[in-house]
Amino acid sequence: MGGIMEYRQLGASGLKVPALSFGAGTFGGKGELFGAWGNTDVAEARRLVDISLDAGVTMFDTADVYSDGASEEVLGQAIKGRRDRVLISTKAGLPMGDGAGTSRPRLIGAVDGALRRLGTDHIDLFQLHAFDAATPIEEVLSTLGDLVRAGKLRYVGVSNFSGWHLMKSLAVAERYGYPRYVAHQVYYSLVGRDYEWELMPLGRDQGVGALVWSPLGWGRLTGRIRRGSPIPAGSRLHRTAAYGPPVDDERLYAVVDALDGIAAETGRTVPQIALNWLLQRPTVASVIIGARDEEQLRENLGAVGWNLTRDQVARLDAASTATAAYPYYPYRSQEGFARLNPPIESLIHAG
Repeated sequence: MGGIMEYRQLGASGLKVPALSFGAGTFGGKGELFGAWGNTDVAEARRLVDISLDAGVTMFDTADVYSDGASEEVLGQAIKGRRDRVLISTKAGLPMGDGAGTSRPRLIGAVDGALRRLGTDHIDLFQLHAFDAATPIEEVLSTLGDLVRAGKLRYVGVSNFSGWHLMKSLAVAERYGYPRYVAHQVYYSLVGRDYEWELMPLGRDQGVGALVWSPLGWGRLTGRIRRGSPIPAGSRLHRTAAYGPPVDDERLYAVVDALDGIAAETGRTVPQIALNWLLQRPTVASVIIGARDEEQLRENLGAVGWNLTRDQVARLDAASTATAAYPYYPYRSQEGFARLNPPIESLIHAG
C-alpha cells in the first residue's frame, strides 16, 4: 500500500484533489475497447472504492462513453451512501446514442443523463471530452455557466484540447464572465511527453491543472514488457493497442531499461516509478490510475509517499526524451531560444 496521500489545488480553483485519482474505465466493461479493459461489476467496484477511500483517493473519474454509460451507473452504485466523501469527475462530448458534440441541447442532455446514471444531484468536475469545432465557444461556455448556476456542476474543465482550443476558450470565458476551465485531462507518460511542449506551459501560465490519463503509456509500462520478449499473452495491448497513442518500440525499451535500473535501486515496481515521475512534473494535479483488481490497485497506490531523486528523474528524462515538433524544437536546440525559454526541467527543480 502507498504512503500518506497528498492533496493538490486543481489549477487556479478552490478545489483540492488527491495526487492519485481512480479511473473507472473498467466499470461496466461493455464493447470492444472497454470490454478488453475489464468488466468490473458493482460488488467489485464497491471493494475498489473502499480501498481507494482508505488510501485517501477521493476522486473518481469516468465518462458517458465508457461502456455506453455503464461505467457511470456502476460508479454511482459503488459510491451509494457515501456521496459526501467523494469527488466525481466525468466527461461528455464524444459520440453517444443521443448524438455528439457540445451544443446547448447536447450538453444539457448529457449532464442530466450523467446525473441520473451516477445517482447524484451534482458533478464536482465536468469536462468536455473533445473540442467541438461546430459549436461556437460562446454557446458552450454560456451553457456550462447555466449548469453551474443551477447547481448541477461545481467546476468545469476539458480533455484532449489543443493549445489554441484551450487558450481561445479561456479568453472567451474572461471576456464574458463565463466559467473558466480549471482542469485539462491529458495523455502524459514517460513514453508520451508531447504535453510538455505547449499545454504544460499554457497550464502553468493560465492556472489549468493537469489530470493525467493513461499514465502507464496505454499499458506499456506495467513492467511486463521487455526488450526481446513478445507482449505477454494476458496483456490487453493485443486488443487495444490500435486505440491508444502510438509508441516507438526502441524508445519504449530505453525507458523500460531505465525503469528497471531504478527499480533495482529503490525496491519499487516499474509502474510505481513511472507514476512517481509524473507526480513530480509541473502542473500535474492528479494522476488517474485504473485497476482491474485489488492487487493492481494496491500496487499503483504505492506510487505516493516517496519521491525519486533528482538523479533518477534526470535518467528517466534522458531515456524518454524525444524531438519536439516544430515550432517547439528550436526552444531546446538553439541557444538563443533556450535562453529565453528555459527547458521544463528547470521548472521542475525550481518547484
